[in-house]
Amino acid sequence: MQAYLDHAATTPMRPESLAAMVPYLTEHFGNPSGSHSVARRARVAIDEARDEVARCLGCEPGEVVFTSGGTESDNLAVLGAPGSGPGRVLCSAVEHHAVLHAAAAIGGTTVAVDPTGVVDLDALAELLGPDVGIVSVMLVNNEVGSVQPLADVAALVRARAPRALLHTDAVAAVGWLDVAGLAAVADLVSVSAHKFGGPKGVGALVVRNGPRLAPVLHGGAQERGRRPGTHDVAGVVGMAVALRVATDARIDTVTRVGAMRDRLAEGLTASIEDVGESAGPVGVGGVGDGLMVERAKIAPSCHLRVGGVDQEELLMLLDDEGVCASAGAACASGGIEPSHVLLAMGWSPAEARSAIRLSLGYTTTDHDIDHVLDVMPKVVERLRA
Repeated sequence: MQAYLDHAATTPMRPESLAAMVPYLTEHFGNPSGSHSVARRARVAIDEARDEVARCLGCEPGEVVFTSGGTESDNLAVLGAPGSGPGRVLCSAVEHHAVLHAAAAIGGTTVAVDPTGVVDLDALAELLGPDVGIVSVMLVNNEVGSVQPLADVAALVRARAPRALLHTDAVAAVGWLDVAGLAAVADLVSVSAHKFGGPKGVGALVVRNGPRLAPVLHGGAQERGRRPGTHDVAGVVGMAVALRVATDARIDTVTRVGAMRDRLAEGLTASIEDVGESAGPVGVGGVGDGLMVERAKIAPSCHLRVGGVDQEELLMLLDDEGVCASAGAACASGGIEPSHVLLAMGWSPAEARSAIRLSLGYTTTDHDIDHVLDVMPKVVERLRA
């Protein structure tokens, strides 16, 4: 049996998304930038997808910029926003490398976080000022699942850096939180299709209140001059459908997956000595549609420190037993450096190298959880012996 618990890295394609893509991979193959009938059919598909994405993300269709995924969306936000004028760049210390590296490239400053991975608002307040051009704080951390107080961040930014743009990487939040509601305070919002059941290689950046964005790519007038290049029509269509399905099913999915995640975490911490979660349960208030979050992280996130074992050895043996998990962000896996997220949270390098991420998704079943609960205690015992 194989239990896939690495949904934070990528998710299986939703059947509805795949079915919607097929016609645009076969008979409707036109370039939407053209003027003839075949091209116009593709353009209609792009326009309809844009309308759907805008509905799900709580913005106007003209504010949706289609990209190649979360990394490009983050880079476009961080590197493109200063195009409206010079200014300092601030981002939390636990951002995805797509934000951290882009910010570092233009002299950005990182903001400290607390032991649960939540941005330190006092530290942010001290760094804010009228010379700040953009602030980037992710809605949900992709590694430990911590939910950020984005409304509080926005209030600080508006009060202390009124000319700054606020960007949020919402890639890990779609399908688990009310992104349209929670990210409404942000000027720029990044999402990526393959994190919620769409195809890889396509994403979007919401750019609110006009085109205050300089392109980082050049060569065409697509996306109102903000992102040139021929559209991946099938990918855009597939993303829109996956986003609709994930958004419409969110409350039911959170309830079902959250219960399985709790059973997994409670079972592992009870059956294995010296195992703890990275962020404990604390209240964060309402997240839209009457749905409440009773923990500081999203429902599918089960990030554990397993004392006395090396994460690479643990993951290898789990894989041998049919359990797919990870050490953290997929783009950083295989590296020997400890997680920057965990170090920023105050973990030692040794502690960081004993952590694994078990991330559930919409296809996770009780059989998957049963398998992990059966296998993992034996694997840990074997390693410790």
